[in-house]
Amino acid sequence: MTLAARLSPHLPGLRRYARALVGSQPAGDALVAATLAALVADRAALPAGLSARMGLFRAFQIQHAAAASPETVPAAASDGAAGIAAARLAGLAPLSRQALLLGAMEGFAPADIAVLINCPLPQVHALTSAALADIARQTRARVLIIEDEPIIAMDIEAIVTDLGHSVTGIAATRAEALALVAADAPGLVLADIQLRDGSSGIDAVRHILARQAVPAIFITGFPELLLTGQRPEPTFLITKPFAVASVQAAIAQALFFGSTALPQG
Repeated sequence: MTLAARLSPHLPGLRRYARALVGSQPAGDALVAATLAALVADRAALPAGLSARMGLFRAFQIQHAAAASPETVPAAASDGAAGIAAARLAGLAPLSRQALLLGAMEGFAPADIAVLINCPLPQVHALTSAALADIARQTRARVLIIEDEPIIAMDIEAIVTDLGHSVTGIAATRAEALALVAADAPGLVLADIQLRDGSSGIDAVRHILARQAVPAIFITGFPELLLTGQRPEPTFLITKPFAVASVQAAIAQALFFGSTALPQG
């Protein structure tokens, strides 16, 4: 099997991680491209003894650590939403955020995270807890939930309120979402993509953003439809069925960066 064939299935996940880590698709993709260029130039840059996915993510971690300013947002993301995060990034340990995203969003086990970020296993849980605590101290929001499945909506509401945020309302359709926004503007939107009446959560968020800039997180059972690399993608995308930790991590990062990135659709 060629190197490209081994690595290609894992690129969407790596791009999602890179995007969440730095807060924008262009900056995240630039880091991924640099990683792939390093692997093409030197096949030995792919760490030996690891699975293809682990090796790819470890190569990315090495590339990220070797960047000129690994503790800052890359130049490609220096404006717009990333500017909101600049002051926050200065006080937040990068390894903490990496541990949080690798575990909560990408599903790596603590032992794997220890390998990926090159730290002792006992530190992984402490790093993740520190990241959540640091971000929570800096971010509180009023949240609109756009979700047409009542049980899932209730689960999301419980996660949001447990994190200390408040919920402005729950909408099952685009029309309901716009009515709720008109009555009470949210500071964060969590949106399913396919809604009860056939309307689109992406379309609902697009209309909301026409009124105000607000961070958005998209939820879908079909992430492969959006993570194609062929068009703009959401900065934060949660896959159904989701784990509580993945929602917590996405909320923390979306508020941290103030991201309003939209996929096409």
